Amino acid sequence: MRQIKMIRFYIGRIMRNLAVFIRWGIFSAFVGLFVGAFSTLFAFCLRQVTSFRTENPWLILCLPLAGVVIVFLYGVFRYKNDKGTNMVLSSIHAEAEVPFRMAPLIFISTIITHLFGGSAGREGAALQLGGSIGQQLGKLFRFDEKDQRIVVMCGMSAAFSAIFGTPIAASIFSMEVVSVGVMYYAALVPCVFSSLVASKFANHMGIGPNVFKIRQMPLFEVVPSLKVIGLALCCAALSVVFCMALHSLGDFYRNKLKNPYIRIIVSSLVIILLTIILQTDDYMGAGVPVIQRAIQGNVEPLAFVWKIVFTALTLEAGFKGGEIVPSFFVGATFGCLFGHIVGISPSLCAAVGMMSVFCGVTNCPITSMLIAFELFGYHGVPFFLLGISVSYLMSGYYGLYHDQTIVYSKYKTEYINRKARN
Repeated sequence: MRQIKMIRFYIGRIMRNLAVFIRWGIFSAFVGLFVGAFSTLFAFCLRQVTSFRTENPWLILCLPLAGVVIVFLYGVFRYKNDKGTNMVLSSIHAEAEVPFRMAPLIFISTIITHLFGGSAGREGAALQLGGSIGQQLGKLFRFDEKDQRIVVMCGMSAAFSAIFGTPIAASIFSMEVVSVGVMYYAALVPCVFSSLVASKFANHMGIGPNVFKIRQMPLFEVVPSLKVIGLALCCAALSVVFCMALHSLGDFYRNKLKNPYIRIIVSSLVIILLTIILQTDDYMGAGVPVIQRAIQGNVEPLAFVWKIVFTALTLEAGFKGGEIVPSFFVGATFGCLFGHIVGISPSLCAAVGMMSVFCGVTNCPITSMLIAFELFGYHGVPFFLLGISVSYLMSGYYGLYHDQTIVYSKYKTEYINRKARN
């Protein structure tokens, strides 16, 4: 009799687990398809406006007008205190709700930003799109509060995967970025399913990933390893500077230029002036062509400095986009320069620099490693592991997102539960 009860107990548990799997499997596939379609449209529009801006460089002169339109739109929708990606992270912590109006607003405003030459990425906007749509789908299907947090992560993974073309990293990023030191493994199946479906949909529609080839791969020996460690130390410091530049300028703007229209016009005029002085469009948009040149070993010495300046001026003034690809830009260009200076493959250093700075600003070492594998392959694995691990440790508790929680210390097995420094 006891054995029969045990058998019934285990069968019941298996059936409950199977029901949960089927529920999340079907729903996450639906989220992947829906968010993937929306994100693919977003990526297509970004590609078109970037191409149009490249052919018409005079559009940068209209940047102040574009900024005014963005501020006006956010005012019309009564969404003046925009927290961006931070609001998505807050929703996972159950501290805030991602309003549905965030999706069309971030879609339109990011397109406008890229069309007129603002220096911004795309993945940050994708995370907001995915999180907003995901939460609304969770409400539509009447998920409870805890499951809605999983749905938000599910939407984030789908959008990141469709836009950037790295489904493995996208599956983990939304779980890792929320709470450093602890991941919400309950979201693993939904995030994996939605990420893979969204990536497949985007690929089918012609939105493929950016894959890079590293030139001149050195052997994994003591001297090259020490040089990569030196690069990682510099990238950790650079990631702190990147975060501080963005948030310090944001604080300055909010204290000195309280009117959002004046703020965005002033910043636009500074961007136009710098663009005219530098006589280049390298710092407009996400800057993927510059990243590609850095991977090939070609770089302007101060490119990483100017990208930080342009990105801070753009995002902190009120333009919309993301910080992730700009962090790639900064890391790749600095890494390439470092390689030329110390005499190690500039191509490898650009790749390691990309991942090291990304890790430093997001505090996501696992995601950084997975992105490296998906973008560059596995030939440089030891160097990537060195760069990412050192940058993660040495960047401290700085981060791009105010609402990212550092649950466990980077230095001890100690529970600290604090917000990332900005």
